[in-house]
Amino acid sequence: MVSAIITAAGKNSRMLKSQKDRNLKLQNKLTLPFKDTTVIETTIENVLSLDIDECIVVLGHYSDEIKKCILNISDDRLKIIENSPVDVGLATSLSNGLKETNSKFVLCATADQPTVTINTFNKLIKCAINSENPLKTIAILRRKDYGLLKTAEGLGMPFVANRQNLIENLKDFDDNLNPMLRTIFDKGYDFYGIKEENKLELININTYEDYEYVLDNY
Repeated sequence: MVSAIITAAGKNSRMLKSQKDRNLKLQNKLTLPFKDTTVIETTIENVLSLDIDECIVVLGHYSDEIKKCILNISDDRLKIIENSPVDVGLATSLSNGLKETNSKFVLCATADQPTVTINTFNKLIKCAINSENPLKTIAILRRKDYGLLKTAEGLGMPFVANRQNLIENLKDFDDNLNPMLRTIFDKGYDFYGIKEENKLELININTYEDYEYVLDNY
């Protein structure tokens, strides 16, 4: 009933800038060490711990470097696809992943979110599936308010939504996801903000400073 899509196709530009500013070795943020593995492996392993049918990882920039980490994971549910062309926005990466799924619902996450807990992912899934109108409900990790939301401003991933409706709504978008989410909200969809278990869940690892903060507080 539920598939997962993890986007891992970005340019890594903010991380590279912060590494250059600090005279550090340049490295894709998703391949940086985290716990006993790497950032992306931790995110994937958390998602694979859920009761899902499949986990599709969408690659683009730095795909060869990232694949060296992913290929260490042995799980038949894991599938890797690559954007073609490579230089596309986040919404297109998500759309490409959706085309490879058949489940009724999708959990959408980004690979730079290794701190989102299994419990929070499960809350998102249960909230969407068990809502009064699952076809037109999006359960999303809150940024400000939680519960039934009055706005989609500032929201991103992770979230859970009906697969087919999400495909239809992504057609006119390529870059960031928030404009698409605001458009869906304006169509009358119910957005439920799920409260985080800890503040680290709200952090995307974009810069080396983000990475250090997460390591120090995880």
